[in-house]
Amino acid sequence: MNETDVAAIADNLANVRKRIAKAAEKSGRSPEDIKLVAVTKTVSVETVREAIAAGITDVGENYIQDALPKWREIGDKVRWHFIGHLQSNKAKQAVKMFSLIQSVDSLKLAEEIGKRAKEIGLCAEVLIEVNLAKEASKFGVAPEEAAEFAAIASKVPGVKLVGLMGMAPFLDNPEETRPYFACLKKIWDKLPEEQRIWLSMGMSNDFEIAIEEGSNMVRIGTAIFGSRG
Repeated sequence: MNETDVAAIADNLANVRKRIAKAAEKSGRSPEDIKLVAVTKTVSVETVREAIAAGITDVGENYIQDALPKWREIGDKVRWHFIGHLQSNKAKQAVKMFSLIQSVDSLKLAEEIGKRAKEIGLCAEVLIEVNLAKEASKFGVAPEEAAEFAAIASKVPGVKLVGLMGMAPFLDNPEETRPYFACLKKIWDKLPEEQRIWLSMGMSNDFEIAIEEGSNMVRIGTAIFGSRG
C-alpha cells in the first residue's frame, strides 16, 4: 500500500466519523454512543493494519475463510465481528475468532454456536439477523417472527443474545430506508433490557438514516476503503 492509499483511508475514516457525529447529534445522542465496525471483507491484512493505526477498534468479516488469515495476523488488536451468513459447520471456528456473531437466523445455528462456545468455556455473544425487506436473496428471520425467535434463542445454553442486526434494501434515495430501520428499532425496543445492547443497522449508503432511527452500531466498508476486491 502506498502513502496515498494510507492517507485516503485516514481521510475517509475522519469523514465517516464526522457524519456519524452529525447523525448522532441529530438524534439527540453522543457520537460515542455509536460503534463503528469497519467492514474489511475485501481488504488485505496490511490495509486492516492501516485502519487500526487510524483508530479502528472493531472490524467485520463476512466469510470465515477470508477472515482467518487476518485474524491470525492481527489477533486481539481489534474486536472481530462476523456479519455474513454463518453455516452451522463453521460455528466451531467462528466462536474462537469472533467477539460478536451478528447473523444468527435459525435455532439450529444458535444451538450449534452455543454448543461450540461451551466446549471452549465461552458464552458467545450474538445478534439475531432480521430480514427487514423480506428479500428472498437475504438471510434473517421475518420481522413478525423476530420477538418470538429472540425469546427462544436467548435460552440456548452457551449463547448470550445482545441485540438485533438488519439491513435495508439498497435504494437510490437513502431516505426511503427509514421505515425499515424504524421497524427494527420497534422490535428491539420490546426486547428485555439485558438484550438491548446493540442495534446493528446502517451501511455506507444509509448509515446516517439508520443512526437517526436508533442504530448504535454501523457496519461500514466502502465509505472507508473504497471499492475493493
